[in-house]
Amino acid sequence: MNATADVAVVGAGPIGLAVAWRCAQRGLRVTVYDPAPGSGASAVAAGMLAPVAEAYFGEVALTGLLVESAARWPRFAAELSTATGMSLGYRTEGTLVVALTGDDLAEAERLWTYQQRLGLPITPLRPAALREREPLLAPRARGGAYAPGDHQVDPRRLVAALRAALDRCGVPVVARHVDELSTIEAGTVVVAAGCGAGPLTGLPIRPVKGQVLRLRTPGGGAPGFRHVIRGYADGRHVYLVPRADGEVVVGATVEERGDRAVTAGAVLELLRAAADLIPEIAEYELVEARAALRPGTPDNAPALGRLPGRPGVVVATGHYRHGIVLTPVTAELIADLVATGAPDPALAPFAPERFGAREAVAQWS
Repeated sequence: MNATADVAVVGAGPIGLAVAWRCAQRGLRVTVYDPAPGSGASAVAAGMLAPVAEAYFGEVALTGLLVESAARWPRFAAELSTATGMSLGYRTEGTLVVALTGDDLAEAERLWTYQQRLGLPITPLRPAALREREPLLAPRARGGAYAPGDHQVDPRRLVAALRAALDRCGVPVVARHVDELSTIEAGTVVVAAGCGAGPLTGLPIRPVKGQVLRLRTPGGGAPGFRHVIRGYADGRHVYLVPRADGEVVVGATVEERGDRAVTAGAVLELLRAAADLIPEIAEYELVEARAALRPGTPDNAPALGRLPGRPGVVVATGHYRHGIVLTPVTAELIADLVATGAPDPALAPFAPERFGAREAVAQWS
C-alpha cells in the first residue's frame, strides 16, 4: 500500500468517524471513505447507552467492555461538544425496566438478578415506586427496576458532531464505495464498515434487521416521561427513548434477515407494546418508520484488532446492538493500536482470529 495517508478509515458511522478523530488527535494523517456517511445503522439507532440493561447471559467479556465504554461517555461527550459547540443530546436520567404482566416480571427478574450478581447497578422497584418516577406508566405494570447508569445520546447528533470535529482537524471524508482494500492508499486501513465489513475482510458479519419508529408529542413539547423505558409487555420487548425536543424513539425488532423493508406488522407490534406501557403514546404523531441492518457476529461481540493474514489492516466492526455505547472505547483502543502498534490487553477477547478469520481471509484473497 502506498502511504499517501497514515490511516484510511473505511466507514463513516460513529465508530469509523470516532476512530478517525482519535487518530487525527494523535497526529496521524487520516482519510475516511464512505459513499453515504452516517446513513447506516446509526441513522436509525435509538442511542441507548445501556451497559446494565443490555448485559445478557453468557456475555461477560462484552459486558465488561460495555461498562468501560459507558464510563468513558461523559468525558467523550463533553470533549466532543466543546470541540464543536454542538449538543449530542446526552442525557443521564437513567433507564427504567418495566414489566407489564406476571410472566413479564418473572422474565425480567431472571435477567436483572443475573445483572446484580455481576455487580451491576440495577435496583428492583415495586409498581408504586415505578409510577412515582414515571406517572404516565400504565397502572397495571407489575414491577420493574431502575438502572441509573444507563443513559442516552442522539446518534444523529453524534454523527454530525463527529463530522464537524473531523472538519476542524482537516480530515477529508471521501464519498466513495470501497469494494477492495488493495485500492486504498494508506499505511494502515481501519475497516469500520458495519455489515459491509464482511465482504471486505472475510469475517462472519451477518445483517440483523431492526425496525424503529419515531414519534412526536402533540405540539412538540417534551414528552411526559424522562427515563428511557425498556419494557416487557405481554411477552413483547420494546424500548421508548424520550428526547428533549419532543421526539420519542420506539424500537426495535430483531430479525435475522438482510432487507430494509418496513412492515405493517412490526409497526403494529411496536406501537401496541409501547402504548400498553405508556398509554399516552397512542396520541403522539408517527413521523418516521425505518429499518436498518445491525452488524452481528457469531458471538454478538465486536471484532476489534488486526486482521490475520492482512498486514496493515485493522478491523473495528460487528458491534451489533452496541455500536453507540461502544464508540468511545472502540475509538480509543483502535487509535492507540494504530499509533503505537501495541494492542491493549482489553482487545484480546475481541480479536478477529477467534472466528477463524485467517482461513476466511486466505480464501477471500
